[in-house]
Amino acid sequence: MVQEKNVLSGSGKWGLYAIAAVGLLAAARKIYRNITRYDFENKVVIITGGARGLGLILARQLATKGANLVICSRDSEQLDQAEQELTASGAKILALTADVSEQQDAHRIVEATIGAFGKIDVLINNAGTMVVGPQEAMEIEDYKEAMDTNFWGGLYMIKAALPYLKQAEGRIANICSIGGKISVPHLLPYSVSKFAMVGLSEGLHAELKRDNILVTTVIPNLMQTGSPRNVSVKGNHEAEYAWFKTMASSPLFSQKAEQSAKEIIEAIEHGENEVVLTLTAKLVVALQGANPGLVSALSAAANSFMPQMTTDGFEIKKGYESESEISESDINYRTEVASVANNEI
Repeated sequence: MVQEKNVLSGSGKWGLYAIAAVGLLAAARKIYRNITRYDFENKVVIITGGARGLGLILARQLATKGANLVICSRDSEQLDQAEQELTASGAKILALTADVSEQQDAHRIVEATIGAFGKIDVLINNAGTMVVGPQEAMEIEDYKEAMDTNFWGGLYMIKAALPYLKQAEGRIANICSIGGKISVPHLLPYSVSKFAMVGLSEGLHAELKRDNILVTTVIPNLMQTGSPRNVSVKGNHEAEYAWFKTMASSPLFSQKAEQSAKEIIEAIEHGENEVVLTLTAKLVVALQGANPGLVSALSAAANSFMPQMTTDGFEIKKGYESESEISESDINYRTEVASVANNEI
């Protein structure tokens, strides 16, 4: 009996040694990550779609890290407001009215950045567009518009910036979407364009690493940026907007935008190849990999509860033109607060 007790005691010691070793490895990894963390101080960062929403929040947080910022937007009024705010915070900033879906504008952004700062260290492809509604309402032009901004706009910026990113051993972050991992009902043009962007981003990560450029694919779920009021809506406008805005306000399906931006910046700092931002998105991505048939069945089931097409459904309205009693109810207060805070008005 004594001998058996000694054996058990020895096993217990080895277990303690194993636990200690795991702890030491975790601590060493944390120390290594902190030592090798990318420093944004005096780095030149381009953020497309940087005048409002997530882009503006990223700019705010990067400004506190000492980055020099280049933001662009199609909306000159929102751009002016963002520039004033960021300049007042002490950031060095270049604000450009531009449309990244136009290749010449992408080159103009890069040329202006080099003219102002002499280099490019980081490119964050954040600009995007979305149209909400059933596939019956979506025409070829809706797919083209989504691809032009969400895919081609990102590719135009990457191609224009690459020569300078190579010189700087730079970093690229592509803001994709859970819609680029699974196709979301009533967001088909958006999902198609984000699938393309995920494929581009993942491939670039593999190919550009030898040039010392690290590419991060960002997979957010919905974020509480206040952006729903600026999406395009087709089909039953009020009903479509109501479900989308409610989902974007729900803590179960959306994340606070400030936390999203923090996680994105940390992923860039550590050169991560991919970051999935919410627990819901992580679960969906894992389930899609393990059982894509089940995810497809769940999507089809969810679609059966979605609003039906209407006779005026081909007309495009903005979210703020599609408000209803449901979308303006108290359950969506997070979106209302965020829209004011993040220049979405």
